[in-house]
Amino acid sequence: MELTQILTLIQTVSDSNLTEFSMEQGDLKISMQAQRSPVPAASFQETTVMPAKSPVPKETEDVQGQVVTSPLVGTFYSSPSEDAAPFVAVGDTVKAGQVLGIVEAMKLMNEIESEYTGVVQQILVENEQTVEYGQPLFVIA
Repeated sequence: MELTQILTLIQTVSDSNLTEFSMEQGDLKISMQAQRSPVPAASFQETTVMPAKSPVPKETEDVQGQVVTSPLVGTFYSSPSEDAAPFVAVGDTVKAGQVLGIVEAMKLMNEIESEYTGVVQQILVENEQTVEYGQPLFVIA
């Protein structure tokens, strides 16, 4: 199975309502699990018409700025190595295209770049925290 097929599989499972998925193909074994709370039937219809990006959590509602979200499921790293300084801190000025962190997925390190120029207002995740697709990571104003 090619990397693009694996990434497509991860994205498909992440976007679905599945809570667990396992697959074996030769020596390749893939197993994914998600912790999701049940969605009431009445609110399910609302979620089908919502924009593709996740809603901004309450802790970012009072902050003015743009939210940078995770483009994939994986483990977030705030610095390039254990002993290195974080890519950014609250109060840092960043430019569009600047690396803010890394999300590791299937042993691949994916740099998370800022889509915006501004000042880091909030960092919404901790180092080595598991993140979901579309999960808010940073607030830039």
